[in-house]
Amino acid sequence: MRFRYHQPIPNFYEIENPHHPKTTITDDFLKEFRDIAIASRFAGLSYSKLSDEFKKEWDIDWDNIIILKYAMSEEILKMDPSKEKCKLMDEEFQEVGAKTFALADILRENGFRADLINPLDDRVSLRAIALQSNDAVITRSNMCLFKEGLNLGFFMIETSIENLPFKTENEMEWVRDYCSTCGVCIDRCPEKVFDEDGKFLRKQCTAHREGCSVCINFCPFYKRGYEKVKKRYERMKK
Repeated sequence: MRFRYHQPIPNFYEIENPHHPKTTITDDFLKEFRDIAIASRFAGLSYSKLSDEFKKEWDIDWDNIIILKYAMSEEILKMDPSKEKCKLMDEEFQEVGAKTFALADILRENGFRADLINPLDDRVSLRAIALQSNDAVITRSNMCLFKEGLNLGFFMIETSIENLPFKTENEMEWVRDYCSTCGVCIDRCPEKVFDEDGKFLRKQCTAHREGCSVCINFCPFYKRGYEKVKKRYERMKK
């Protein structure tokens, strides 16, 4: 499994999917749904419209995805890798997962199909779905970066809603260039998971086995935030 320290999340649905689900959401209800999500601890929402090529590649028939992003506890991230840290990360994961089921129930109650995508299912990459949103990039340290932060976990809901505010262009592509000039994650990595060319060696990383988060804690995107790093990058390019 991708997240080896996480346990399966129990099924918390209380409402069945509608037999004839709606496909169009109003701006007002989408705003209301987003406000409820923010009040439930989520940092923000993104939306992925999966391409036909993507669906064929992963052998899925989903179309419309709501990505619910949550900020992982700073206190936990600063802990050294340990069984206790992994336990705390899983407790946080379970708590947010339960809230995702509650949000899916709200959509179901209002006539939309809504199904939580199993975050422990390796048959499809949630990170790949996140990139389809044009609202995220992969950093040099192999982290999925959204504007809201680097320390984000996420859950996803597949839905019948076809008119979500999907993005067609990714304005975060500059991050790849910035990462190539930085190298803080390479210098700070205790496991030396980068080769001599600075390429990330995923199998050597202990983040998903032991809870290592050193690269997050030292990354400029975590320490300074997306907008400040972007301004610094723009000054560098002048």
